[in-house]
Amino acid sequence: MTELNREEEERRQILLRYKRLLKTCKNIVTRADIKLVRKAFDLSLQDHEGERRSNGDPAIYRSLSVAQIVVEELGLGRTSVICALLYDLVQKEQVDIDEIKELFGEKVTHIITGLVKVTNIYNQNLTQHTENFRKLLLSFADDVRVVLIILADRLFHLRNMEHKSKEEQTSLAKEIEFLYIPLAHRLGMYNVKSDMEDLALRYLQPDIYFEIVQKLKDSEEEREKFIHDFVDPIKKELDQLGVKYKMKARTKTIASILNKMKKKQVEFEEVYDIFAIRIILKASPKKEKSECWKVYSAVSDLYRPNPERLRDWITIPKSNGYESLHTTVLGQNNRWVEVQIRSKRMNKIAEQGFAAHWKYKGGKGEGGLDNWLQDIREVLESQESDSIDLIDKFKADLYNKEIYVFTPKGDLKQLPLGATLLDFAYSIHSDLGGKCIGGTVNQKNVSIRQELKNGDQVAITTSNTQKPKSDWLNFVVTTKAKNKIRQSMKEEMLKEADMGKETLKRRMKNWKIDFCDENIRKLMTEYKYKLAVDLYYGIATELHDLSEIKEILTREEVVEEKAPEEMPDYKSRTTQTTGEDVLIVDQNIANVDYTLSKCCNPIFGDDIFGFITIGKGIRIHRVGCSNAKEMMSRYPYRVVKANWTEKGAASYQAVLHITGDDELGMVTNISEVITKDLRVQMRSISVETNAGSFEGNLTVVVSNIEHLNTLMVKLRRIKGVHRVSRYDTVA
Repeated sequence: MTELNREEEERRQILLRYKRLLKTCKNIVTRADIKLVRKAFDLSLQDHEGERRSNGDPAIYRSLSVAQIVVEELGLGRTSVICALLYDLVQKEQVDIDEIKELFGEKVTHIITGLVKVTNIYNQNLTQHTENFRKLLLSFADDVRVVLIILADRLFHLRNMEHKSKEEQTSLAKEIEFLYIPLAHRLGMYNVKSDMEDLALRYLQPDIYFEIVQKLKDSEEEREKFIHDFVDPIKKELDQLGVKYKMKARTKTIASILNKMKKKQVEFEEVYDIFAIRIILKASPKKEKSECWKVYSAVSDLYRPNPERLRDWITIPKSNGYESLHTTVLGQNNRWVEVQIRSKRMNKIAEQGFAAHWKYKGGKGEGGLDNWLQDIREVLESQESDSIDLIDKFKADLYNKEIYVFTPKGDLKQLPLGATLLDFAYSIHSDLGGKCIGGTVNQKNVSIRQELKNGDQVAITTSNTQKPKSDWLNFVVTTKAKNKIRQSMKEEMLKEADMGKETLKRRMKNWKIDFCDENIRKLMTEYKYKLAVDLYYGIATELHDLSEIKEILTREEVVEEKAPEEMPDYKSRTTQTTGEDVLIVDQNIANVDYTLSKCCNPIFGDDIFGFITIGKGIRIHRVGCSNAKEMMSRYPYRVVKANWTEKGAASYQAVLHITGDDELGMVTNISEVITKDLRVQMRSISVETNAGSFEGNLTVVVSNIEHLNTLMVKLRRIKGVHRVSRYDTVA
């Protein structure tokens, strides 16, 4: 082909693709809209003149293809088509953003700006780095069309990867699998999601992909015969009922088949529901639900349904707008078949997801944001930039299954699976969550930890004295609740820090010491704080003794290992074996004031050390104490080695933490094990039960560490007990 013929063919192809785009757009745009699209096309054609893609095709092919996906597969309109045609030119600075604003207006400019930001983040090749990932998601959350156009762009590239290098194919497939498949899932774009899953699998696991493709091809004839025999009675019944419908048979995607094989641990031939039948009804919005149930009745009369596989998403749609009635019935040869029943409107939403949902809901233009995107933006904007688990949390939120519960007024509230009463309270209002002390589920009193189930009727009880607590983060599951609790904790910390600052100011004034940056930095260095607010908070919560602070501010600069002048001079005994100075812990030490620390309850036989306090003698700690690392790093000159004598004291207190099933007589069984051991004394036991399980703390007195370990083994053998561990703090 000559150069001239090639150019003519390319011009013909460009014109054909543009006409196809307009033809696809004709039902959703006016003549005025077409003029604007033509203006965008002319600008794109002019500025792409002579520019080519890596495979030699004209650069405008890509812009036209992405715009085609945006319209045909995602259901978007004029504004998004213009953005798809032009954003690449703005990103490459071939067209100025001010020119775009003048020609196409504020809305187009806003979306293209978001698209350019996303492209620039990609150029850094750091989309999985926390900060850049956060910026990427913020751009998405700003306008949903940014998400959809980028999805179209990534899908175009994925469909045109055959001639790329293996490295490029793998890189794009991993990116699609990492972020865009979960996003498509959350936005209800199942066609796009399915296509991306199959193509990503093709490049990441080609052997498995092509093996399943071949097996589908081999079984195609048998499958088509089965489908014909299965649907023929249904068609006859629906025709007699006068139902207007269209029927489709859909084979599961290759990725879906592979997931089913892994989940069920079966071979390809053992995947029974390899295809589904979809019945699409032509019905008015007022009659579509009743028509769907009429068809369900007809199908279930012909074939026996599996009641556990009925999914009613027409009464309560999914959060992404998906509506459909699913049932699984037993067909010929005892083979299960999934039947999906939906109206034409529902099918449009199912295929195009978010965009079609908002169009039918009557959103202005193409694009209102749903509550989920607003919540995500709120969380991302307040999230600390060094939060290493941001990506995992976000992806988990994309795939969350849902439950539906009722407010006292009968309003329906949607929450993720595993949500608690406290999650529900925060979903209603932040203040309600912060003051929640419990509530009722189906008229029964429950704690804030109560996990909710589908159909629960929930009411909240509050108290003006209640405040959010850090342990709440251990059982709430919604991002909104976690975010609000962290905000409240931070606000509370700042209040405490202000009080600590004022306390320090007053004391330093009394000590006649200047409250200045130099002295504050001296304290921050001593306590290894990066921020002054952390120092003030430590003072307010009595983590730091004020007399110790005075000593730090007034002492002469000395070598760190040298003990301060005010430190008590404790003499330790020397062991015969090593010659080291080691504190020997027994009941016969004269003139040495020591106590066993209550933060870790050391017992004869534990590895221990001594810590010299100011005015309170020596505290004996376990080497594994949660406070040990801080004491040894900050105050090495106050740490002394310690050993037990060959025979320690007669008894030591220990606290055990026990969890297990809430079975009848559990406390009695625990008490019985303890009373059988005459050397053990039980001081206290406290148990809390929740949803069929229990956890509790048990305070006992034992003679040594071996004695305690033996007791723990006996307790673990009790039926229903899951875990017995040593607790560091006194209950």
